Amino acid sequence: MSRSSHLLKTLTSDSVIRFLNKCCKSKDVKSIKRLHSSLILTGLLYFSQNLIAKLAQSYATCIGESGFRTLQHLFRSMNPTNSIPFNVIASEFCRKGQHLLALRTFCFMHGNGVPLDTYALCSSVKASCLVNKSMFGEQLHCLVVKSGWSSSVFIGSGLVDLYGKTGRVCDAEKVFDEIPVKNVVCVNALLTGFGEAKLWVEVLELVKDIPELNLVHDNFTLSASLRACAALSAVDLGKQVHGYALCGSCQMETDVYLMSSLIEMYGKCGFVESAHRVFCLAGIKQAKTRQRDLVVWTSMLGVYGKNGCHKEVISSYKEMLQEGIKPDEIVFLTVISACGHTGQVEIGLQYFNSMSSDFGLHPKPEHYSCIIDLLCRAGEVDKAWKVVSQMPNEGANSNCSVQLWGSLLSACLEHSDLDLGILAAQNAIELDPENLGLYLKLSNLYAKFQMWEEINQLRRFIRAKDLIKDTGCSRIEC
Repeated sequence: MSRSSHLLKTLTSDSVIRFLNKCCKSKDVKSIKRLHSSLILTGLLYFSQNLIAKLAQSYATCIGESGFRTLQHLFRSMNPTNSIPFNVIASEFCRKGQHLLALRTFCFMHGNGVPLDTYALCSSVKASCLVNKSMFGEQLHCLVVKSGWSSSVFIGSGLVDLYGKTGRVCDAEKVFDEIPVKNVVCVNALLTGFGEAKLWVEVLELVKDIPELNLVHDNFTLSASLRACAALSAVDLGKQVHGYALCGSCQMETDVYLMSSLIEMYGKCGFVESAHRVFCLAGIKQAKTRQRDLVVWTSMLGVYGKNGCHKEVISSYKEMLQEGIKPDEIVFLTVISACGHTGQVEIGLQYFNSMSSDFGLHPKPEHYSCIIDLLCRAGEVDKAWKVVSQMPNEGANSNCSVQLWGSLLSACLEHSDLDLGILAAQNAIELDPENLGLYLKLSNLYAKFQMWEEINQLRRFIRAKDLIKDTGCSRIEC
């Protein structure tokens, strides 16, 4: 007796969903189709919208996007005047990360006369944003205007987010201005677009205008403000945001991302002690118990590393392990780099090896670059070359390897290793031929060995490629 025929004797919504879950794990499409036909014959399919959505999701899981024709058969058996089941299916596709299927579901609805409401439009705009389909988003925007939904703050927020995340910040700002009654969600969507475009002044101007919109700053708004203050080195303005957060009712001590933004703002402005004071408050709940998140630890370690407090990086890392926090790849980058700056080669190598042995993390090209820098700073150029030759092949052609070869080139320059230095320079330039700094390091290496003809050839090559060094700049708060 088949599983589907046995199921019919005890057919309930819960038993069907359990059966579909088993079929999804085993990719058993035939059993799903048998169940589908049985549900149609018994009429049970149309009594539960969640059941229809689960059946569609099961087909999508087993067949994938190439099997959309099977889903179309399911859609055609549904009542086209009722948009709710279609909305549930599209929302489920978005939740499961199957955004293209969500868009194709919306196209089916539009092409077959299924009524489109804000729920369907919001799901499709969100899916367009997540698959980076800017052109489809434009078509959706046109449909929204023609359908008379352009005044909806929910659809407008999705369109602002879509244009912002696809780099079209001006269009996002236009959509934002056209929303008659705004909420904090659409404000935060535009703040995200400004932030990704690094328009930090615009971020602060929008935050300043929030009270004029009769809205209240939430934690996301404050985090965006702090990121802008950090990028502009506007520590005084950052302190005002900090004060506002303390006076408000945002419970900042338990908000990981707000605390992380505060720590990074103070750290990037050079106020390490202030960053540490914020860090000490992070994770303290009303019961005075402490539970600091990995995000907060990573921010504090990054502040120490960027401000040259390398001994504090290592001691904080040990404290983090004592609190039972499992480190990630970013933490190891900071810690290994700190070991290189403090000359603790053996400890740095131990931490590097513990990534895979103790925490199941696979080192990436960035971690190998840190190890190369660690060994080169200690004068272990031969060991550094050995590490390079033993690197996994998948990282060899990564852009991160430019830093690796650059570190090796700098070490060869410092320790007068001509042959290995030329080899490192060739590999680095092959990966990043527009990097003028690599040519300058190679020129200095030639100068150390009085190879004047090679220097002249290199200078002619640089002039021929019209490479220009970026002008340095500093930012201070007035």
